[in-house]
Amino acid sequence: MTETPRVPMTLAEVEATARAAHEGQTDKAGRPYAEHLRAVAEGVRARGGDEDQTAAAWLHDAVEDDALSEQWLEEAPLSARTKDIVLALTKRAGEAPEAYAARILATPGALLVKEADLAHNADPARLARLTDESTRKRLTEKYTRMRALLGLSQQ
Repeated sequence: MTETPRVPMTLAEVEATARAAHEGQTDKAGRPYAEHLRAVAEGVRARGGDEDQTAAAWLHDAVEDDALSEQWLEEAPLSARTKDIVLALTKRAGEAPEAYAARILATPGALLVKEADLAHNADPARLARLTDESTRKRLTEKYTRMRALLGLSQQ
């Protein structure tokens, strides 16, 4: 019996899936998590990213945050490149930042998505919403270090 080829998900379907998967989640400042996903997807487009990268932007935290499973990603009707980018951007428990950065750099298309993610995460206006100064400082240092490991200019 021949398996019917699956039609790839459209970007609108990917967006809807990501929004549903992160429904009810908020960022550290209490904002709906989907706002971050939208900002990263828009950042990817603004940087000249393609559809695979934009789809990965919508899904970049889904597996890491357990919003969607790795099995879901494996079986989803997405391009292999989109899946590779999402997996590259998925931090593993206990993983050293250097290993994480190396995987991103080794995965075609992943660096641009991570750059858009870091740009939104490190946005001074977004960080200013954090009430805890120590968290703001820790995150700023974390994002600065990751930019350096990835060879990205500091903002």
